[in-house]
Amino acid sequence: MSSSELLVDLGEDPTPQLDHLKLSPIDDQQWPPDVSTISKSETDISQRLGAGSPHLSWDHPFYDIARHQIIEVAGDDNFGRKVIVFNACRMPPHHELDHHKLLMYLKGTLDQYVESDYTLIYFHHGLTSDNKPSLSWLRDAYREFDRKYKKNIKALYIVHPTMFIKTLLILFKPLISFKFGRKINYVSYLSELEDVVKCEQLVIPARVREYDNKLRASLKPSAQPPMSPPRSPPLPNQVFGVPLTVLRQKSPDGDPVPVVMRDTISFLSERGLDIEGIFRRSANVTLVKEVQLRYNSGETVNFTEMEDVHLAAVILKTFLRELPEPLLTFQLYNDIVNFSSVSSDSQVTAMKTLLESLPEENYTSLRYLITFLAQVSSNSEVNKMTNSNLAVVFGPNLLWGRDNAMSLSAIGPINNFTRSLLDQQHLVFT
Repeated sequence: MSSSELLVDLGEDPTPQLDHLKLSPIDDQQWPPDVSTISKSETDISQRLGAGSPHLSWDHPFYDIARHQIIEVAGDDNFGRKVIVFNACRMPPHHELDHHKLLMYLKGTLDQYVESDYTLIYFHHGLTSDNKPSLSWLRDAYREFDRKYKKNIKALYIVHPTMFIKTLLILFKPLISFKFGRKINYVSYLSELEDVVKCEQLVIPARVREYDNKLRASLKPSAQPPMSPPRSPPLPNQVFGVPLTVLRQKSPDGDPVPVVMRDTISFLSERGLDIEGIFRRSANVTLVKEVQLRYNSGETVNFTEMEDVHLAAVILKTFLRELPEPLLTFQLYNDIVNFSSVSSDSQVTAMKTLLESLPEENYTSLRYLITFLAQVSSNSEVNKMTNSNLAVVFGPNLLWGRDNAMSLSAIGPINNFTRSLLDQQHLVFT
């Protein structure tokens, strides 16, 4: 349900009404803490190189914010848009959180993606009288995010909305443009998110899942919302979500580079190098699913017939993101996140050492992809996709932790490694 139906004008200045809004007492403080697993490197070359923690050091200006994992990035949604997640339940009480820093941290995350289409998911459950920011802060925060941030946000999903948040949006009507209001959507149950993003790629806090189950249990059987669809058994010719080793075994010619990568990159090399903002735009989700089904059914896909550069770009990113293990592998996660500790004159050698430890399918596919992206960036005066811009788009699709989502503290190092790889690809892959 779109919130624009509720955004009626109640006057020019909502602040007096907002000051009287209170949150109902809830037992959220009794919820158990989230169980968080941090991805570990199995070889951890970075330890030998003197690297530290993959998370922000205690003296980093945003350490206090990052450690709460309030803001995360969770790959791409079903439309090929980056997904930013905000977890209200992870906000500590007022006296333990600098809300100005939180706003700067959120802007820092969005700054990396605002030039591309993106989606924001807000898990509202867990916002209490103890941890909710002041209403004046909310007003100032909305004003802080200028057109640069609002232009390419394609949807804001508010999960488990309460009457408080709905009333808040009504009272904020004078500040919210009609165009932005149409992007706001209410999501009552987690299963409804499946139309937008695969929930398994979101690190949904345990208390949010528990609350969702509690809401479902309170409904009459006839009113039960549909559960998230179970994972479909793989088709005989399944391509998406299949390990690279399996795809190579099934390939008629034993090519280590998967057919999806060969098809999309071949088409994009011919038709996409002059397209401004290639890899930054989303695609029609129906067409994306149709192409995936055709690949998974063993059919031949000809992108030339469809003449849609952005569709091919999204299919390439989707294929990479749906791999059971990232192209750069979980094994190298800590090594790459800690790569900034390697001295600049040793980085090419260290990069070669890391990448040569990859399985052959991963190494060959990575070289194939990076060589193509170097072509894209060499035409950046036309397509506006420099190595830095390509790193922001592809970094999270080449590497993620075992828990799928990434905080700002991990995104930066992964994107920096990807940019360095693009900068030095002619030396790394010799």
